[in-house]
Amino acid sequence: MLEVTDLTVRFGGVTSLDGMSLTFEQGTCGLIGPNGAGKTTFFNVLSGFIRPSAGSVRASGHDLLSMVHYRRARWGIRRTFQTEQAIEDLSVSDNVGLGMPRAGFGAWRQGAGRGDVLDAMAFTGLDCDPDAPVRTLGAAQRRLVEVARAIAGQPKIVLLDEPAAGLPDEETAHLGDVIRQIPARTGALVILVDHDMSLVSACCETTAVLDFGKLIASGPTAAVLRDERVTRAYLGTSEVLL
Repeated sequence: MLEVTDLTVRFGGVTSLDGMSLTFEQGTCGLIGPNGAGKTTFFNVLSGFIRPSAGSVRASGHDLLSMVHYRRARWGIRRTFQTEQAIEDLSVSDNVGLGMPRAGFGAWRQGAGRGDVLDAMAFTGLDCDPDAPVRTLGAAQRRLVEVARAIAGQPKIVLLDEPAAGLPDEETAHLGDVIRQIPARTGALVILVDHDMSLVSACCETTAVLDFGKLIASGPTAAVLRDERVTRAYLGTSEVLL
């Protein structure tokens, strides 16, 4: 569904992605690696925030890099960020509705849009008042607001950048249950970046690993996490990550 070929990103003398070539299939795919490996840079390329130095990205046959960033969003690219991006002074439903592919703030209230927003909230387990300001929610619920925003409507690719960061085990387990169900519910390809290997193992059929911008492993998640190159990149040892 997503074909990446020879993708290279340079910032001055630093190569953040170095000839990355990979095909992400349907379902939920993990993208892992040490800090600074190039994972968020890859998401920024897909989102249109960064133009690569070389390479191509095709999504369901479309040349993704030829689209400006807002057209990618309308086409179906959705994402969350490492740092929380929920808007405190907006209501929960307005935050979720921002991801809907309609022009103008509040346009999600038209037609079936409100139902899509409420469905996304229910799917993620947000049982709060849709009209409550986001600032009244706890950290775990605010993360769920961002996930709900990413899946409202009809996304084609959902990029989740460390969605479990800072969450305790119970909330992380719930988030994992939600992530696993996103492809079946929406038909979207999900790419999950996270340092929690238990979450990656629970959610991802396949996983790819970046280290210093280079792809060092890809394939079924369990096999990848036992790959000596992967454990060496993370730990400097051959210790298994599971």
